[in-house]
Amino acid sequence: MKFAEEIVVEEFLPTIRSLLAGELRAEGLTQSEVADVLGISQSAVSKYAHGDVTTNDRIAQDDRVQDLVDRLSEGLSSGDMSRVQALIEIEVCIRDLESPGSVLAALHEEAVPELAEYGASFRVHDPDSTLRSSERVLSSLRRGLRILENASGFASLIPAVGSNLVACLPEAEDIDDVAGVPGRIFDVKGRTTVPSEPEFGVSEHVATVLLAARRHGATATAAANIRYDRDLLAELEERGHDLAEFDEAGDVASSVGAAIETTPGATVLYQTGGEGIEPLIYVLGSDPESVAHTVCELV
Repeated sequence: MKFAEEIVVEEFLPTIRSLLAGELRAEGLTQSEVADVLGISQSAVSKYAHGDVTTNDRIAQDDRVQDLVDRLSEGLSSGDMSRVQALIEIEVCIRDLESPGSVLAALHEEAVPELAEYGASFRVHDPDSTLRSSERVLSSLRRGLRILENASGFASLIPAVGSNLVACLPEAEDIDDVAGVPGRIFDVKGRTTVPSEPEFGVSEHVATVLLAARRHGATATAAANIRYDRDLLAELEERGHDLAEFDEAGDVASSVGAAIETTPGATVLYQTGGEGIEPLIYVLGSDPESVAHTVCELV
């Protein structure tokens, strides 16, 4: 794990200080004055001036960095720019270079190859970034899965086709925006078995039910499927859940939508099966943990 801030400290700061030290000296400032402006020691200025500090050529050759160095060296040497303003300008430049496709983002991606799967869609310091939202969903889903794995008796609720616990991004539009367990959750000799880590875009069936419910007014962001049983439905209803039946023999999305519109606020959907279709119950909730707790209360 390597933080974007480490790239800034290890690669950007030595480079920008070296470039600025050289330009400020060229503007006529003494070594002592350069040290005071940059807030570093004179010996450090000497190392920068003599090339004794490793710098990053990709950062140094970036047009935005070169423009920044020119503006800062001119402003600081003339007194037209304060050190505070220079600091702000550098911070703004850093955030710009961390944007998708820019040099710091590229260096970070090389240091953490897993970031490549997010393509150019993320900005590390953006609180609303897809990257941050995705990781939060996966983290919540892992917690929900641990609840199911550790619950005594949950395996008895797993249908023949397997269960899945899914969760979606806040603005989910399709299956790729929904995370679940690849291969589903199975009962292996009475033990709940989660075969692999959750991923996005791997659950078609439960994800379809969740997305359809959301498109028709449901506020749920997570769902799980369990085996069908009238007693289970009765217990869920007794616990305050609104139930809605849908027909899985036709178009699932349309059937779920019709069921939600008929019973607004439904948090439990079910279908009674048919030829070649196993009857199932779907529990919806605000997050994977709450869905897992709801399901585990049934055992």
